Amino acid sequence: MEQSLTGTVALVTGASSGIGEAAAAALAAAGASVALVARRRDRLDGLAARIRDEGGTALVLDADITDQAAAHEVVQRTMEEAGRLDIVVNNAGLMLLGRIEGADTLRWRQMLDLNVAALMTLCHAALPHLLQAAQNEPRHIADIVNVSSVAGRVARAGSGAYNATKWAVNAFSEALRQEVASRHVRVSLIEPGAVDTELASHNTDPDVLAALQRRFGSIERLASADIADVIVFVVTRPSQVAINELLVRPTEQAD
Repeated sequence: MEQSLTGTVALVTGASSGIGEAAAAALAAAGASVALVARRRDRLDGLAARIRDEGGTALVLDADITDQAAAHEVVQRTMEEAGRLDIVVNNAGLMLLGRIEGADTLRWRQMLDLNVAALMTLCHAALPHLLQAAQNEPRHIADIVNVSSVAGRVARAGSGAYNATKWAVNAFSEALRQEVASRHVRVSLIEPGAVDTELASHNTDPDVLAALQRRFGSIERLASADIADVIVFVVTRPSQVAINELLVRPTEQAD
């Protein structure tokens, strides 16, 4: 039996496009008030308007969460303006592929800052409020959903730095899950395969783009809404049920 999200507040990072945008809309449709976090204010305003037009509640928080102070501020503003925090979806991410030899290591730092450090900071900032929500109505449970990747399970040549960030997310999520499980904060890891989003467009190297085309060009990729459905499924389980990890590939993706 699904739990209702009515009366809850969900914070979603990377909400200006792709999985984050779809997840925020789906959580709002399921009854949650949503705090929308990303850098592109115009995109967030458009999403918030759509949510409100459909009877939902949305708070726009444009921020660069790679700045620790900004990450803490979005949590603080959510508490101040929405009054509580029940669900955090850490979706913001960057995928900059390329070989390790000769790499521009500043690109590695960009991914570490967003994919790993920002996610860890958001979890740390949100945790006291999630623990409090888990003790109270309406659900007596709270949720952290960290969006990782198949790349957090399988390392590949040409993807080493990105692999490293996603393996870090997986390890951090499992350690955090063990720390807070007894206090009714569920930590769930979602590992999408190929999804039709802007993620691949972060790459401009012709060799990288050609490799992506060879690997995924002939298959039907997942839609952002497919992963949003999974996120809503995870956070609406009864309080005694925790979905710790879900790998979700397109049917045609073999690896």
